[in-house]
Amino acid sequence: MSRTSKPAAGEPAEGVVQWRRERRRELIAKRQGLSATERQRCQRRIEELIGTQFPGLAGALLGFYWPFRGEIGVHGLVRGLIGQGARAALPVVVEKKRPLEFWAWHPGAALARGIWDIPVPAERRPVQPSVLLVPLVGFDARGYRLGHGGGYYDRTLAAMAPRPFTIGVGHELARLPTIHPQPHDIPMDAIVTEAGVMRRPAGPPAAAADEEEPRGFASPPCFMHELDPAWLGLGEEDEPGP
Repeated sequence: MSRTSKPAAGEPAEGVVQWRRERRRELIAKRQGLSATERQRCQRRIEELIGTQFPGLAGALLGFYWPFRGEIGVHGLVRGLIGQGARAALPVVVEKKRPLEFWAWHPGAALARGIWDIPVPAERRPVQPSVLLVPLVGFDARGYRLGHGGGYYDRTLAAMAPRPFTIGVGHELARLPTIHPQPHDIPMDAIVTEAGVMRRPAGPPAAAADEEEPRGFASPPCFMHELDPAWLGLGEEDEPGP
């Protein structure tokens, strides 16, 4: 099945699972194949867009992530927001197939190796983020996210009350016509790539079974500033991440 094709009508859920598995493999390989220069360019542009287009983050309790398999790193942005008054937390898998916990993090905090060798805070101090920066493997025009296949973010968002504002973060090459969302999939409130910012319209998301034509990004003028976050990808390709 090609990238732009869709499972046949009436195809069982296993067909969607296989289609997503193939797309994941393709998209992860593409982003890992980017040059270091291109990675840094995308990272700086995305951090700039998040910083300028979401000004309320300086007062947020911000859940972010440690980059995994070539994901966009946002450490520099988060450090800057902490300097403006934000607080931050990293996701922790405390039990497989269960919702994530978010443990408080600050620059210089001791880290331990978590599941799939992703660094997590060494001290367990659970907090409830008001905003989440969520990594994307793929995404579509309605804000639905393709992750690593573990289902952790969907389970976590379904269990959180109040639900945090979610900002998906990924490369423009990860954009798909649709991810064929299932009933358990929860769309992002906004998605940011190096191409711009896409915001989901207010109100409940459309039914997951509906298909729509992709909508374009609205990209603001560029006000480039220099950040120097660490770029780090960890993990094995045959293990699903959050």
